[in-house]
Amino acid sequence: MRDLTTTIAAPTTAERVRSACTRAADATLAADGVTPTTTPVHHLLADGSVVLTVPAAGLLAATVTAAGTGGVAAMLELTDLAALPLRERVRSLVWFRGRLYDVPAARVPAMLDLVASENPHPALLQVNGAGHDETDTPYVLVRLEIESVVVADATGAESVPVGALLDARPDPFCAMESHWVQHMESAHRDMVDRLASRLPITLRHGHVRPLGLDRYGVQLRIEREDGDHDVRLPFSKPVDDVTGLSQAIRTLMGCPFLNGLRARKL
Repeated sequence: MRDLTTTIAAPTTAERVRSACTRAADATLAADGVTPTTTPVHHLLADGSVVLTVPAAGLLAATVTAAGTGGVAAMLELTDLAALPLRERVRSLVWFRGRLYDVPAARVPAMLDLVASENPHPALLQVNGAGHDETDTPYVLVRLEIESVVVADATGAESVPVGALLDARPDPFCAMESHWVQHMESAHRDMVDRLASRLPITLRHGHVRPLGLDRYGVQLRIEREDGDHDVRLPFSKPVDDVTGLSQAIRTLMGCPFLNGLRARKL
């Protein structure tokens, strides 16, 4: 797949990682000597560690508990998937490497409250210490102290300093992006076609699909026989709210009287 994004305004790598952390539904956690496991909750804390839920009855939880204060070398992989069933759905991969530690039982309730205040994931209610009997709690909390972060996409791989990651913020629309992209594809193909008219002439032949949406612009995927091509169409300036986003998209299409991303009322 070829990426045609240039040096136009776009999220920083750290911002993209923060958005991926917010948007990714599942993640895979791998540790030395243990089969990788899926973790439904992966929440980045202000101190640079990630709180994770892992199966309570699994080998990973037992290994981390047995390691004690020494921790276990581990890697967390986040997969940022496109909202549509494209030929290649993976937009980027993010790898966090570090050491994995058990969360002491006495700290679990406070940790659950902290995570739930920003990420009220249903799996938090299934953690041992969340007010249920231990036999009804399939998850325990562990904490990954980050040592390095690497993100890879169609343009290559890049490391992100932990400090830059903590200073960055997720895109204000990342939690709604999938719904909007799906809505554009299913109900507003006219919008996609108008945006496609802004593409270079050489890229107007192919199946144009909405790929992404953020405060800096819209990304399109052109699926062609010679491969896939990604293009970013930038807004004139970054936007921070839904009203600004709607106006920016209408301006980008050259049709300020259209309704942007608002769905029709039935």
